[in-house]
Amino acid sequence: MTRVLVSAGLVIAAGLGLWATYAAGGALMLPHAPQPGTFGHAVLLFVMWWAMMLAMMLPSAAPAILSFAAITRKQSGQSVWLLPVFTAGYVLIWTLFSVAATGVQILTTEVAPLTGMMALTSTALGGALLIAAGLYQFTPLKNACLRNCQPPFMYLARNWRRGYAGALRMGLSHGLYCLGCCWVLMLLLFYGGVMELTWIVGLALYVAIEKFLPARFRVNDITGIALLLWGGWVLSRTLMT
Repeated sequence: MTRVLVSAGLVIAAGLGLWATYAAGGALMLPHAPQPGTFGHAVLLFVMWWAMMLAMMLPSAAPAILSFAAITRKQSGQSVWLLPVFTAGYVLIWTLFSVAATGVQILTTEVAPLTGMMALTSTALGGALLIAAGLYQFTPLKNACLRNCQPPFMYLARNWRRGYAGALRMGLSHGLYCLGCCWVLMLLLFYGGVMELTWIVGLALYVAIEKFLPARFRVNDITGIALLLWGGWVLSRTLMT
């Protein structure tokens, strides 16, 4: 029963996050929307990024959250509130990433203009971003973080901490490993369009596949090669025009 309730809660949270993403993004495009450079504009940008990160990352965090729930359920005397604390730690990491992404978007608007759907207008910058994302797939940091996400049950069992402080610490730790796996991939939203549904769903599905499949499939290496080839093709087209 707990598994069903937790799964339903994650689905609802992801759905609400996707709705809030488009609500905040749509508000930014209205004629009477807050002007860029104002506090109101920054708040709407942050809400858009935060809601989008929850919609994209909570589904891939489901195995860790369900594993945590299973472990606490088998231990006697454990509070039911440990699971929300663990999840809050995970969400906090992506909240901080949303703050950073908002800041990057605000600070780089002048040098890297975006389309109405918030995609880079510069083909050269887009190609460079694809190549950077491809190279990151092969880095030791990427591989170390991914190993700690596959499978989450074993990671939690090895690093178990008791109490609320322990639950928060484990949530933060798992969130940091997840961030280490995915932060460059999230920046690819600036290539395809931050408000493009196909990119949001596509990246969310890829992140889930990368975490769910066993390490022996080397999905990140295949994706790295594909991104490098894609970025090289985009840059070559730019140089020829």
